[in-house]
Order: sequence, then C-alpha cells, then structure tokens
Amino acid sequence: MRIANLTPFEREVWDAFPRGRGVESPDAGNDKAEEGRSWGPDRTVRAEVLRKLLLTSRPADGEVAALRLAGVRISGQLDLRYAEVPYAVRFWGCYFERAPLLYAMAVRQLNFSECYLPALDAATIRVDGVLRITGSRIPGEVRLGGARISGAFFLDRAHLGRARSDDLERNPVLQLNHATINDDVWGPHLVAHGTVRLAGATVAGAVNLDEAELSEPGRTALDAENLKVGTNLSASRLRVSGAVDLRGAKIPGHLDLIEARLSNPERTALWASSCAIGELWLHNAAPIEGSVRLRRSQFDLIEATPDVWPASVKLDGLTFSSLSPRLPADERLELLERDEDGYVPHSYEQLSAAYRRIGDDAGARTVQLAKQRRHRRTLSWYAKLWGAVQDVTVGYGYRPTRAMAWLLALLLTGTVVYGLHHPQPVEPGKAPDFNALIYTLDLLLPIIDFGQEKAFNPHGLYQWLAYLLIAAGWILATTVVAGITRAVSRQ
Repeated sequence: MRIANLTPFEREVWDAFPRGRGVESPDAGNDKAEEGRSWGPDRTVRAEVLRKLLLTSRPADGEVAALRLAGVRISGQLDLRYAEVPYAVRFWGCYFERAPLLYAMAVRQLNFSECYLPALDAATIRVDGVLRITGSRIPGEVRLGGARISGAFFLDRAHLGRARSDDLERNPVLQLNHATINDDVWGPHLVAHGTVRLAGATVAGAVNLDEAELSEPGRTALDAENLKVGTNLSASRLRVSGAVDLRGAKIPGHLDLIEARLSNPERTALWASSCAIGELWLHNAAPIEGSVRLRRSQFDLIEATPDVWPASVKLDGLTFSSLSPRLPADERLELLERDEDGYVPHSYEQLSAAYRRIGDDAGARTVQLAKQRRHRRTLSWYAKLWGAVQDVTVGYGYRPTRAMAWLLALLLTGTVVYGLHHPQPVEPGKAPDFNALIYTLDLLLPIIDFGQEKAFNPHGLYQWLAYLLIAAGWILATTVVAGITRAVSRQ
C-alpha cells in the first residue's frame, strides 16, 4: 500500500505519529466506543495503515514518536504478531472492528482506555512500560498468558465477557496465566462474566480487585492457583458468583476479603489449600455460600467471625498463629464440627495452640476437652463408656477443679458412712483412736499415710467402699496433680 491511498483522516494520523501528536476525532468523548460501528470515514483508520505506520515510520528529528488516537474506529484487523514496536501506543475511546492480534509483540507502552474490542490476543506480549485496558469493554477473550510487563497492568472498570443465557462451557475471559508483572495489577471495579485466570502468574507488587464483580456460576470465577504476589491481594467488597481458586498461592502480605460476598452454592466457593498467606481478612464479609477448603495452608492471622464460615469446610493441616476478633473458645469450636473429613485432631491442636499463645489457658483447655469428646464418637462402645466416665468425673483431666469436687464429695461420703459404722481395729488395744475424717482421707490420698488405714479393717460393704475410695483417690489425685502441672508449665 502506498501513502497515496490514505484517506484525509488517515493522512492526519500518519503525519502526527513521527512527532508523537495525538489525533482526536471531533466527537471523541461525546459517545461510547461501542457505538463506533457506525462511525464514518472522517473518524476511521484502516488497521493495515496502523500496522505499516508502526513498522515503517520513524520519529521526526528531535521528536519522540507515538501513536495516540481518541474516538477513532479501526476497521479490519490490526495484526502485529511478533512485531517490535519501540513506541508508545495509546487508544482512547476507540472502536475495533476486529480483535487485535498482538501475539509475542514487543512494545514500549500499550494503552486501551474506554475502548471496545471484540477480543484481544496478546499472549506472550512484552511491554516495557504500562499495559492498560482501563474502562474498556471486551466481550471476547483477553489472552495475555505468558506476558512480560515491566510496569503495572491496569484493568480497572473494564467489562470482560458477556452474561450468558446458556450453560455451555466457555474459555476464560481473561488469561494472565504464567505472566510476569514487575509492578501492580490494578483492577478495582472490574466486571467479568467468565473466568479470570491468573494461575501461575508472578506479580512483584500488589493485586487490587476492590469492588470487582466476577461471575461464572458453578465454575471457577477467579483462577489464581499458584499465584505469587509481592505484597497484598486486595479484594474488599468483591462480589463473586462461582469459585475462587487460590490453591498454592503465595501472598506475604494480606488477602483482603473485607465485606466480600463469595457464592457458589453446593460447590466450593473458596479453595485456598496449600497457600502461604500473611493475613486473611474476612471482616464484615457475607456468609460464604458454598464450601471452603483451607487444607495445608499457612496463615499468620485469620480475621473472621464464626458466622462467615459455611456449613462445609476442610481444615486438615491448616496452621495459623492467631485469630481475630478474640472470642471465647466455645464460639470457635463449632467450625471444627463442620469439617467434611470428620474428626481432625490437627485442627483442635491448632485452635488450642492459638489460645495458649494469647495466654488464654482456660480457652485452650476447653478446646482440648472438646477434642476428646469428638474423638470419643469414633471409638468402640466400651471405649465410649470409659470416655464418658472420664468426662463426667475429671473432664479428661482438663477440669482439675471437677476432680477436686469429686474428692471432697467422696471425703464427705466416707466420713459420714464410717462415722456411723466404725471399722474394727486390726489389733485391739493398740489401734489409735478412730477418726472417720482422717480414715477416709487416708484411703483417698495415695501417698500420705495418717496411720488410720492400716489400723482398721472394715468388713462387707464397708470394705468394698474402702476399695472404691482407694481407687478413686488414685485416679482423682493424679488428675489434680496433672492439671496443676500443666498450668504451672504454661506460665
């Protein structure tokens, strides 16, 4: 194509490029980019003209060349696959008749703001500066898998995909899998009807999805498996219909889901297994609709009230240092009952350790007692019976005051019974004066010897009562000592 074939408007674009001047149609800003299909030749540039311009034209002397278009219709298909464009390219409020082909392109800076594009194929693109699709509407796929972006990636206020009326499978609306971004991903108010795929991506800065709306009901709405973030993933007031998949994600800062709403009924709503995340914030989030999987993940802090969690969870292997807000242990224990794997000892140990770390010894004992009670349900009938006896008498050793109460009750019982029915002395005339209280105490305390037990010998039912007091004394006294020892060792 020769320059002589250019329309007047195309000639204006051609002449502006070497000097980096912007070209704006007279009506730019007065209408939406989606209306561009009806724009006439006075604001239309053929894609082949832009391709030739970017690949053959050179900067004017002493100028910085750049392509800057506003309110322009690009007819045909812009094909820059494998091209090297050492210039900034900016489209604002432009309408693309066909999806640009930018596969493996290298460009200084690329900007699609407030534009309409049927789709965008830019897999493995290399951008030396910023990539921006701010406020753009793209009903088809945005392919950026394997992209290398030296600056930030902006997709704030972008509308990706279209709401579907069928239940057919479809490809992700945004593919950023295995991309490398040396700054932030900035996507507040993003709207996506389909999967947003960040699997395997590396973001040196933060990911911001505040107030985004992601919709892929019954499937994965956000696929961020093995995502690596340098600081934080902020998604406050996020609205998701579909699954959020964060398996294997590495987020050293915080995962902010404050006031978020996650919904994928009867399926997994939040899948965050094998993650390493600094802090998980679910403050004021809506109750999660769907199951939650946090198996083998590590958190420094989990901030969530019990009402946020759904009826079905998987927590085996989950580790955390602390929980917020501080609540009584009884209010946290119900969550462990919802585990799909049934009785998971590790979950109780983690919760107990969290209470010990904040100095709440009573809370830690409450969790351990609940652990034993839950474990009892998995035992045979005779083990269940013995466990029930331990629970009632000494609270499995985590209620030492209950053991003391039993000791006092048995002491009172023995004192009354033997006070009314004195046992016969073993050696009449040599035995000390009988004292029912000291005699009972001598039976109950396994170590201390007051001389009463050896000096008197009860018969019949009173002898069996003596055996019972001796056995109970050993069990209860050992429990009290163990409880005191645990309390001292944790100081």
